[in-house]
Amino acid sequence: MAEITAALVKALREKTGAGMMDAKKALVENNGDEAAAVDWLRAKGLSKAAKKSGRTAADGLVSVQVSEDGKTGAIVELNAETDFVARNEKFQTALAGITKAALDTDGSVEALSSAGSPDGEGTVDDLIKRLIATIGENMTLRRSAKLTADGKVASYIHNAETAGMGKVGVLVALDGSGDLEDIGRKVAMHIAATSPAAATTDELDPAIVEAEKRVLTEQARESGKPDNVIEKMIVGRMQKFYKEVVLVEQPFVMNPDQTVGKFLEEQGATLKGFVHFKLGEGVEKEEDNFADEVASMTKGS
Repeated sequence: MAEITAALVKALREKTGAGMMDAKKALVENNGDEAAAVDWLRAKGLSKAAKKSGRTAADGLVSVQVSEDGKTGAIVELNAETDFVARNEKFQTALAGITKAALDTDGSVEALSSAGSPDGEGTVDDLIKRLIATIGENMTLRRSAKLTADGKVASYIHNAETAGMGKVGVLVALDGSGDLEDIGRKVAMHIAATSPAAATTDELDPAIVEAEKRVLTEQARESGKPDNVIEKMIVGRMQKFYKEVVLVEQPFVMNPDQTVGKFLEEQGATLKGFVHFKLGEGVEKEEDNFADEVASMTKGS
């Protein structure tokens, strides 16, 4: 029996896209013969992942989970090519396990990918490759994040596909008194509706602030006003901008007469942070021409 080294397993995985355990089993079954192992994986339908990796995965689901003590929350976006796969029970079960695993990581995609698979076979990355081979679509672990609080972490899924999963997910971390879970859920619903860019003005990306100031300054100059007047105009217009994009400055959707910041203050809660994932945000999805696709499929037949 040939020695099955880690290098052999790695080489086979890179060539076929198969999961770690599947690659190792293929080599064992074929006495370390790589070519035979490749054929074995193809016969088992386990070498599809690499071939599918170039296809755009912009659908899928966002998943949230909160620890039993309510002090830690994780959010994960797992992309697939179609909404049909997002409704697949295997996909949803895997995502639930992956999100639970994220509670024990630092929240990064890198840490989650290398974390132990919830089914006990290899890593999360291996699990996703097995899903690709089984379901037949490219998938991408696109984003993950984790929040902790001394108080509570609340979660919200907008238009849930199933429990804890949907197209929009939010986590909110709060400290303070009162029913923090209920307060946090209300703020999370607000975030899902308004998509704030930052929690506070100080946390807003300086590049966003400067870009807005440049636009507003150019608009004011076109009106022919002097510089001293323009400066005062910009101050007022930036305040309006902050009310649009900064969470604590936004009018609260459940009571527009007060800001989110005032609502939290009245409830005795302090915002520690939030995460907002909208499925496929920023991903350019390829639009296939159906006629061209059919033509390509029938060539040579």
